Amino acid sequence: MSSGVDQTPVSLLVRLKQPGGTEAWSRFVYLFAPLLDRWAHALGAQDADADDLVQEVFCILLKRLPVFVYDPHKSFRAWLWTILRNAWSDRRQRPHLARLPAETMDRQAAVDAVAEITEEEYRHFLVGRAMQIMQADFAPATWKAFWGVVVEGRPGIEVARELGLSINAVYLARSRVLSRLRQELAGLVT
Repeated sequence: MSSGVDQTPVSLLVRLKQPGGTEAWSRFVYLFAPLLDRWAHALGAQDADADDLVQEVFCILLKRLPVFVYDPHKSFRAWLWTILRNAWSDRRQRPHLARLPAETMDRQAAVDAVAEITEEEYRHFLVGRAMQIMQADFAPATWKAFWGVVVEGRPGIEVARELGLSINAVYLARSRVLSRLRQELAGLVT
């Protein structure tokens, strides 16, 4: 991965539309596979079925995301949920797949997995996953300064002393990482 300083980061959604967006797709899969798996299990899928369903959803997204137009008035999370739920429904209607027990189907009718994970949980989940990816994009001192001030909530002066940086360098590091995070997740979180 390249340094976040040498390039102008563009939203992950935009990078997914560009030819040769292998790195963008890797990031997208890393961000969303656990969430889609969680939703698949909430629908009642067993582990193997959940894995297959998540793969199926990524195949659908591979076709749809290049032409996807982000609408800031709509929820990306709800759009993903709809794709997963429709894929699950299609799978259950296929005659060669085993039917679920009636009590499981009744429970599923009452469960709205998109409401199960609140917007705050969704943001927290995506930000955490994105930060894991982005850490390699920054110099270790930049990342440690950001982490100390933002994640650990420590005073900037304390972090600066510990890392041998100026207080200005610590706040610049915080600003760079937060700016990059906003750009990385533009359109994915509201």
